[in-house]
Amino acid sequence: MMNVGILGAGGIARKMAKTLNGMDQVKAYAIGSRSPEKARGFAQEYGMVKAYGSYEELVDDPDIALIYVASPHSHHAEHIRLALEHGKHVLCEKSFTVNERQAKEVINLAKEKNLLLAEAIWTRYLPMRKMLTDTISSGVIGEVRSLTANLGYVIDSVPRMREPRLAGGALLDVGIYTINFMLMVLGSDFTSFDTSVTFTETGVDGQSVTVFTYPGNILASLHSSQHVLTDRRGLIYGTRGYIEVMNINNPESIRVYDLDRNLVQELTQPKQITGFEYQVQACIESIVEGRIECPQMPHEEILTVMRTMDAIRAKWNFRYPME
Repeated sequence: MMNVGILGAGGIARKMAKTLNGMDQVKAYAIGSRSPEKARGFAQEYGMVKAYGSYEELVDDPDIALIYVASPHSHHAEHIRLALEHGKHVLCEKSFTVNERQAKEVINLAKEKNLLLAEAIWTRYLPMRKMLTDTISSGVIGEVRSLTANLGYVIDSVPRMREPRLAGGALLDVGIYTINFMLMVLGSDFTSFDTSVTFTETGVDGQSVTVFTYPGNILASLHSSQHVLTDRRGLIYGTRGYIEVMNINNPESIRVYDLDRNLVQELTQPKQITGFEYQVQACIESIVEGRIECPQMPHEEILTVMRTMDAIRAKWNFRYPME
C-alpha cells in the first residue's frame, strides 16, 4: 500500500481524495493546507490519517511516498521542488508549470534526485486514449487531413482563472486539453501556427482560437474559453470518414462515421471511479519499476506542451508576473 499526500485542499484535491479512496493499491494518507482548520476538515471528510497546516510539514512526513500537487498553476514549480527536495515522488496537476523554463528546472531536479515526476493530465492516461489511437491506426477513416477541438466552461468568476498572479487564463486551464488532443492525434511536428485571443478585464486570456499547420497541408483548429460552455468535442477528419470524440476533457464515446455520415463504429468509456485512477496507477507502476517518468506522458512531451503554450502566449505578447 502506497501512502499519498495531497498538497492543496481545493476542488481538484477533493476529486483526487475520492479517487484514492476507491483504489486498493494506495491510501489517501495526508492532506497539506495553509489552513490547519481546512486541513483537519478535509482529512476528516476523506478518512485521512494526517492533516497538516503547512506544505512543509506534509512533505516532511516519512510515511508518504507520493505527493499530488493540487495548488494553483503559479505555484506548481515551487511545490514540485519542495516535494522533490524532501525525497518524494510527485504527480503534479496540469498545467505542469507556468512555462517551459520552470518545467525544465524541476525535471532536471527529478533526474538528479532519481524520483518520479509526472503530470496529471488525465486524458493521456485514460483507456480511451489508446482506443482513439488504435481506431485512427486501423485506417477506418483513411488519411487524417484536419482536426478541430474545443473546450470551454463558464468559469470566468473563479479567482484562480481571473488572477495573473495565479497564472490564470483559459489557455493553461482548458486550452491545454485541446493542445494535448492535437498532439496525441497529429504529433508535435507542426510547421507554423496563427492565433487570436481576447483578454479579460484582469488581463488574462479569456478565449482564443489557434490554428496549426502540419506537413502535408494538415490543419488543426483549437478553441478554448473561460466565458462560455462549449460542446467539448474533438473531430478528426479523414479521407474515408471522420471520428467524433465526445468530451475531449474525459472522452465519453468515440464515434466513427463514413463518407455518407453513417455511424459505423462506437466505443464507450469504461466504468470509472473518477478517471483520475489511471494516472495514479501509472505512477505506482513507474515507481515500482524504478522509472522517473510515466510512459503515457514522458518528460519530453510535458516540455512540448509547455513550449507550445509559451509560443502561443509569445504571439499574444502575454507574460505572467512571475516570469
